[in-house]
This record gives sequence, structure tokens and C-alpha cells, in this order.
Amino acid sequence: MDKKYICIYETIKNDILNGNYKLGEKLPSENELCKIHNTSRGTVRRALDLLSEEGFVNSVHGKGAFVLDNNQITFSFGNIISFAEVSSMTGNNFVTSVPIFGEILIDAALHKKTCLAEGKEAYKLYRVRSLNNESIILDINYFLKDTVLNLTREIAKKSIYKYIEEDLKIKIGFAKRIIKIEAANSIDKKNLNMKSYDFVVAVKNFVYLNDGTQFEYTESRHRPDRFEFSDFARRR
Repeated sequence: MDKKYICIYETIKNDILNGNYKLGEKLPSENELCKIHNTSRGTVRRALDLLSEEGFVNSVHGKGAFVLDNNQITFSFGNIISFAEVSSMTGNNFVTSVPIFGEILIDAALHKKTCLAEGKEAYKLYRVRSLNNESIILDINYFLKDTVLNLTREIAKKSIYKYIEEDLKIKIGFAKRIIKIEAANSIDKKNLNMKSYDFVVAVKNFVYLNDGTQFEYTESRHRPDRFEFSDFARRR
């Protein structure tokens, strides 16, 4: 399968994120992009369509593709994206610690909470995200052991998704998410710098492989003053 459009998409996206293309600037024409990347117009259009779907550009018929303001997108809920990727895109220098890393059996109660298959073994870990010496996000992760083989604390400090896709060669498919406001519990207060806040924004993620098998449940608990929901929607 021709994946050249993905390379073109990544190149243009990185140029936008690095400031090589400014807000409102017109990208090179389709013909120019064809020459730059030595490819067909159909391939270029697929790359531009993907950039458009993800909110990086807006294509105007007869005029071209123009760069949209993407600096405000901190957590993308329309796509599956790792925390490491978010940090890279936004330029925030987050530090990740892993105070808890262990193994657990998915029993009936945990199945009800996570929807992971009962009777399966899973890794359970806490990952604390700190910015400017303040702990502001707590990720409570469950990953099935028979999918995410040989996971380690060191991998968890970096990027588990990168490990899954690049080392294990496993394709992550899709996710379902629930966003709720919840009272801060003792775990939040122990791991986060809560200041005077007594509630958190909880983002619950049920993540599946391409074949529809759920392999992850993650609950991200955010201090409310440092949580920003931002997404890009296009009318079809």
C-alpha cells in the first residue's frame, strides 16, 4: 500500500509546528507539492485531506490550502495521540515519573470499571506528569500483558505508544472517551499538587487494537486549572 502521502503529511505538519509555515500562510500549490515530493496529485491530495481533517490547514476551492491556528490544541480528543506527542507538539517540557508499576489480575470489579477482559493479567501503573516542578496530571494505566509484552518502568517514563507501534509492531485502532468532573480523592491529593482545588477533570480512555480488541484502560486525572479541552470539528 502506498504510504507516501503519510510522509508528505508528516513533512508539512512538522513544517507548520516548527513555524516554517505561519498562521494564515498559503501552502505551495498541489502542482508545486507534486514537484517537491516527486509524486502524483492524488497522493498530494490525500496528504492535504489528512492535514485538513486534523485541523492544520483549510482548503479553499480554487485558492489553495491555508495554515490554521493550531497552537491552542493541547489535548486532541478527535485522534489517538500519546502524551509524548502532545508535549512535543505544544513545546511543553513535561517530566514523567512512575511511582507505581506492577501487575494485576482483571477481576469482576476491575472488569466493570475498565471493560478489560475478566481473568486477564495486566500491568497497572501510575504516571505523574509534572510541568515547572508542579505535578498536574495523574495517569492511571492498565495494559493487558499479552498485548503489551515486556513493558518496563523505563518504557513507561518515555512513550508506551511508541513502544507498542515501533518495537512491538502493533497497530492501535481506536478509542472511546468519557470526560467527567469528579471530587478529588486521596490518590489525587497524594500524587498531584492540588492547591486549593477539591475536584479533578477525569478523562477515561478505552483503547482498542485494529481488530477491535481492547488492550488498555487509562484514566487521566487533571488538576482543573491546567486542563484545556480543545478540538477541531469540520462539517461534512
